[in-house]
Amino acid sequence: MTLTKSRTLGTAVAAALGLTLLSGCGGSDAAAVPDGWGTLDTKSVSVGYPEGRGYAPQPAAERSEANAAVALKEEKGVRTGMVSVQLDFATGVGDAGEAAAAAGAGIGLGATRKDTRDVRLAGEESAREARRIDYEFTSTGEGSTPAKGTRMTGVVVAGVDSQDVPFAIRINAVKDALSAADLDSFVASITVK
Repeated sequence: MTLTKSRTLGTAVAAALGLTLLSGCGGSDAAAVPDGWGTLDTKSVSVGYPEGRGYAPQPAAERSEANAAVALKEEKGVRTGMVSVQLDFATGVGDAGEAAAAAGAGIGLGATRKDTRDVRLAGEESAREARRIDYEFTSTGEGSTPAKGTRMTGVVVAGVDSQDVPFAIRINAVKDALSAADLDSFVASITVK
């Protein structure tokens, strides 16, 4: 290889590396939402939900005041799955650990935690750190939920956005209705703003 070709190659590599570094500094990358999934979009986060499996957005007038966005799966009038986004749900929360502690308190008595781990989300660099809590619980059979005693699976992902607003994103479904890969895809579909 001649010196001219070597310099040209070196310049090209340096330029590509520089663009890669620039695009990663202070920028944000959107998460990949699987094919057949819809997206719930709020001012702090967006998250995918399995639209192809019967989940549909709940109108704002019908959802709880605590929820910024919700997608539900209903079968014969029974809510068998739900994805929800809560924003600014706790005071004095400054990081993912504190957000997870506050969100975890809302899981409820009788729930069994299966796993808790740190995750790195897509989005604003300053807000990518979050915590994931996997859990199971038993349905009460109240309020259009599955029959009392039905085992349910849950995942909550909590953190703070780039404006230090705490968020908690939950997915609950009848146990085994969503695979472990589906739950991982749910987490991987989150973008923090």
